[in-house]
Amino acid sequence: MDVSAKYAEAWKTPKGPGDSRPTAREVLEDEGLVGKLNDKVIVITGCSSGLGIETARALKMTGARLFLTARNMEKGKQALEGILEPGKVDLLKLDLESLDSVRACAEEIKQRTKTLNILITNAGVRHVPKGRTKDGFETHWGTNHVSHFLLFQLLKQILLESVTPGFHSRVVALSSTAHREARIDVTDLNLERRGYDPVYGYSQSKLANVYMANEIERRYGSQGLHGWSVHPGGIRTGLQRPSLSDTFMIFRSGIMRVLNIMQNPEQGCSTTVWAATAKSLEGKGGKYLERCSISEPLKKGYRPIDPGHGPYAYHREDAERCWATTMKSIGMEE
Repeated sequence: MDVSAKYAEAWKTPKGPGDSRPTAREVLEDEGLVGKLNDKVIVITGCSSGLGIETARALKMTGARLFLTARNMEKGKQALEGILEPGKVDLLKLDLESLDSVRACAEEIKQRTKTLNILITNAGVRHVPKGRTKDGFETHWGTNHVSHFLLFQLLKQILLESVTPGFHSRVVALSSTAHREARIDVTDLNLERRGYDPVYGYSQSKLANVYMANEIERRYGSQGLHGWSVHPGGIRTGLQRPSLSDTFMIFRSGIMRVLNIMQNPEQGCSTTVWAATAKSLEGKGGKYLERCSISEPLKKGYRPIDPGHGPYAYHREDAERCWATTMKSIGMEE
């Protein structure tokens, strides 16, 4: 059985965290990449909890040089105990609620390395109370999208310069099934006219993550820089603490089905690691990934936990509009 078929088979009958669905470690073993990326450099945001820790733990197995980020450095150091290794796996400060912090982090990365092969925008917030970032963006929009967009723009040139014929550069943007629930209105990104709704705020930021990956592929794919968006799946992490909308989702989907489809963090970062390293994805991009595969369109009559990308996931005009609007908001031009 080939690897993709093995993963698909494991997803047919999920039995809960720790079942036969792949972990990130197993993905790397299946790809034959343990200890094989010693000359590569990877940046991962949001490594003080949840998926970021496990993503870093797995990718350290490849031998790659890792730059990990956290807003709270002490929390990050405690969470990453046993992973950090000066000069090989370093922790950098990055507060995604501040564009100045993004600029400072990007500058530090460029001072420490002339190569960058993989950027994983893992950090994020979900269903937080009404608020604004230091630069005035609605918290979900500013944290999940704008800051990661700026980070990419500041690291774009080094990603392009690191492309080789045998290993193209990749940007892996963590999204969510929530991207299916809200279309982006660029005239009301701070949810002032429509009123604040944390579910909508989170959802439009996750669709923006998809659009960023799509546009990276359209704009830079021919130069060897590719973008992928990823839904990691349901995982028991701090980000996915139950909310009222989650209770409604469980009611619609059935509690046993929800419990069975949940993953542990080691499994939850498998699609991220697959997107970042899979040989079958080399030289490609611009797709939404889930369950270690390229997603299919969402089926009619779906339940909230069902797989599939939303109807606007590949809407080119909306993606271009989102890109242009974000560029303007960070004061940059093409």
